[in-house]
Amino acid sequence: MSANFGAPSYSEYPELVDESALFNTDWVVPNYALPSFEAAVPEDSFTPPGDRVNAKVAIPRNAQRTNWTASGRVSRACENCRDQKAKCSGHRPDASNRNRQLNDLTSQVNSLESLLRDIYPRLDVSSSQLVDQTLTEMSSRTPLPQSIPVAPNSPTLPPSHTQQVNPSLPSTDAAPVFPLGSADYTEEDYNRDDKIQAMGFVGEHSEMAWLYRLKRDLDQDSSSPIKETPERPAISSVNYFQDDSDISVPDPVDLTRWPPQHLADNLVDAYFHAVHPAFPIFGKATFLNHYRSFYSNPNSRPGKRWLALLNLVFAIATRHSHLTDQLRPDQDDHQTFFARAWNLSIGKVALLDHPDLQQVQVEGLAAFYLLSIGQINRSWRIIGIAIRSAVTMGLNLRSESESVPHFSKEFRYRLWWALFMLDTVLCEMTGRPLSMEEIFCTTPLPVPFGEEDFWDDRVVQLITSQETRGAFFTSLLSDSTSTPPQGGAGRKNSIQAGPSQPKWETRTPQAMVESQIHHTGLAPNTSLYFLYAVDLAHLLREAINMLYAPRATRMSCREIESTIATFNDHADDWLSHLPAEFHFAIPNASATQRFAQQRSSLALRFYATKLIITQPSLRLYQTAAEGTPGTICDNMATICVQSACQMLDLLPDEADSSWLYGIAPWWCILHNIMQSTTVLFVELFTRTHLGTHKAASLIQRVQKATYWLNEMSAKDPSSQRAWLVCMDILSRHGSKFGFDSELLAPTAVYVRS
Repeated sequence: MSANFGAPSYSEYPELVDESALFNTDWVVPNYALPSFEAAVPEDSFTPPGDRVNAKVAIPRNAQRTNWTASGRVSRACENCRDQKAKCSGHRPDASNRNRQLNDLTSQVNSLESLLRDIYPRLDVSSSQLVDQTLTEMSSRTPLPQSIPVAPNSPTLPPSHTQQVNPSLPSTDAAPVFPLGSADYTEEDYNRDDKIQAMGFVGEHSEMAWLYRLKRDLDQDSSSPIKETPERPAISSVNYFQDDSDISVPDPVDLTRWPPQHLADNLVDAYFHAVHPAFPIFGKATFLNHYRSFYSNPNSRPGKRWLALLNLVFAIATRHSHLTDQLRPDQDDHQTFFARAWNLSIGKVALLDHPDLQQVQVEGLAAFYLLSIGQINRSWRIIGIAIRSAVTMGLNLRSESESVPHFSKEFRYRLWWALFMLDTVLCEMTGRPLSMEEIFCTTPLPVPFGEEDFWDDRVVQLITSQETRGAFFTSLLSDSTSTPPQGGAGRKNSIQAGPSQPKWETRTPQAMVESQIHHTGLAPNTSLYFLYAVDLAHLLREAINMLYAPRATRMSCREIESTIATFNDHADDWLSHLPAEFHFAIPNASATQRFAQQRSSLALRFYATKLIITQPSLRLYQTAAEGTPGTICDNMATICVQSACQMLDLLPDEADSSWLYGIAPWWCILHNIMQSTTVLFVELFTRTHLGTHKAASLIQRVQKATYWLNEMSAKDPSSQRAWLVCMDILSRHGSKFGFDSELLAPTAVYVRS
């Protein structure tokens, strides 16, 4: 029996055997007396054998009286005789009966263990946590050598822990190899120097971790000398973000300076077009009312937090204008606007103040701005502060307050889900744990109606009635997320693990969604898009928790395969429920340019989710933990590479800045390109043979990706760094696939504005 989920085998753990049971007098044979351990032969009476030929040996008295008597009657019948209602002779069951019972119990435990292994990958987060907790409690009451389940023959524990599980296993100083790529330890000293401090910890679901591992393995296997430091290169060598660059926040800064109204109007319009649909952190109508009042009334005195909010809107819009070449010469740069916001309500003593709703919005927008300029580490820290402020305001829970109007409740719900979405993106980029636990969240999903509809009678009923709201989402979304994530409720619909096939080929849930939309009079809009984006983010977060948390190191290859296949099916199920206006995987002649931005965003989010779900399949081919991976793993690895190709196929063949910064989610498009490019690198250098059709296809897409990175480098320093990281790998190891170093020369160089 494996060490997972069961009691230890005493044959494997001899130190756990109760030695007193070996000398239990209930097991003695009648008329045969056991020697007493209390009566000892005096030392002076002991004579070595051979010194006395016919020496008498004293037979000591029994240490304990047996239950059998000469009369044939016993004081207490044995269990078998009591069950059969037969006269007991005093004989006790022998060891074979006990062994038979032990074997039966062992068989039952094995069956239960097998069942638990089969259903464990399909459990939601709260259920899997309950299983872990139950096993931990069981181990505290039994002499288990380990309190957590460990996969059979798993090399996932350090040598000292391995010896605890099985003393017969040889110890080794080699680093443990995790079949999943996830780890419960770090190899990097994140306090070593300023550069690694600026980057911070990078977890296993970040593409930077995938790229670093590939680079390290390729450099180690390379026969050609590589000009590298004697020590193992740090993970910061593949960091293409800007955290090691200082943010210039001038002090003092003129807090009374504002752009002319015509420039301010352009910036506000650009913000609501390029950011607000995907990040509805405040109500549009409410903000515009305050904005117009501020510019039309010279005597208005808004609070510092609202002024900080306005400056952050200007900063984000100015950053976008710089990328689209729409920055006016007389316009302040985005750093100046951010500096004003920082001095008004972010830096200095602002973090010591008690938060309100505006402060939550300020912190959320500050995190978004830092993300847009490539300051990922700083952005991740600020979004954590914003989420803590939101929890302080109780935004993670459904509001039943009678003093809060229904439309205000809905704005607060959207604020929470905007932070939720930004936290998810930053979790992807950094590979770090999620900043919010969904088991403590009862915030209802955002209604798919525009703000202008919040006073419509049907929408009011939907917002104010939990029963109506739940029924509506049940028919609109997949069964898995039709209700708010209460108590960790996630995707409950168990799907048979196996090779994935697109669900729209076999089912028609999309038709059901279209019927529901038509029945309720719901016209496709950006709020409906945001709802589907939140629904997909729930799936991604559950997959990260199951596949990349440290506890994933205890999963066997079979469990990994089953979990990956199940989550992949969930992703296809989500796709099958998309309305036609947002569907990107099925050709739709009626699709309009109006929702091109939303389709592009959902497509990139979908393929990014598939990559994170299926990426461990590629790692299973690089470890011999449990033998050759199975067919499911091979299918999932193929889907991973296909998703990377499909993500890059979304990019136009010719670099188009109007598409990149007008339709794509420009604040994280570099992350998506590097995700897919890294997967193709892994496939190309580890599982592809030169001269095959597969190699040609991968090379073509890698060239397309590097071409786009090169073009983006002219305006974005992070893109230039990403291009250099890719060129470093290709220049060292790409010659066998025909990558010419002369063709890798840059054509665009970033010039700081």
